[in-house]
Amino acid sequence: MSSNKSIKNKPAKAIVLLSGGLDSATVLAIASQKFDCHALSFDYAQRSMSELNAAQQLAEAYSASFQLIHIDKGVMAGSALTDENIAVPDYDVDVESIPVTYVPARNTLFLSHALAVAEVMSSQDIFIGVNAVDYSGYPDCRSEFIRAYENMANLATKAGVEGRQLTIHTPLIDKSKSEIIRMGNNLAVDYGLTVSCYQANAEGEACGSCDSCQLRRKGFEEVGVLDPTRYF
Repeated sequence: MSSNKSIKNKPAKAIVLLSGGLDSATVLAIASQKFDCHALSFDYAQRSMSELNAAQQLAEAYSASFQLIHIDKGVMAGSALTDENIAVPDYDVDVESIPVTYVPARNTLFLSHALAVAEVMSSQDIFIGVNAVDYSGYPDCRSEFIRAYENMANLATKAGVEGRQLTIHTPLIDKSKSEIIRMGNNLAVDYGLTVSCYQANAEGEACGSCDSCQLRRKGFEEVGVLDPTRYF
């Protein structure tokens, strides 16, 4: 994995939302090609806390500054990812409704934190790994949401009003999981550092049956390379 030790020719920091999963790791690698990156991760009382360890390792690998933001338990309740009483369902390709793994307003809250940090750091660039192709039907992963949020951000901030327009970068928005993995392989992303599973254990081992695990496995199979995921 490239670590981008030298940042002399790079502009001000880009803010990268970093979950510790496959998509956000790829986005960090993409952003690091042009920017000095500041990674934001969130403890929102999610089931898989091992993803935060993965995020910190990824940030270190890319010499990105790292910030962990804590959101009180209960703020994003009502999801299988934040409530142990709601079972994480197995992958079902035929399900068309928004699944119980949807987390209320997650990307809206994450982007709002990123927006504040960006303005403080005089950054005009936020990167987020949302995807509208191989995803689970979450409304806050769509391009319509991102463009609406970007427009709001430039209306709501001093920087935006004064002409320092913010851009929300979504380099994976129209990519399949296999295309994302190919991009990451070309950038030498170490996917062995990542944790994608909705209910990974403390060691980062995956269940193999949830949406995220199955979409990841399918992507690696289509590319024809070994998935370094460890299973419990």
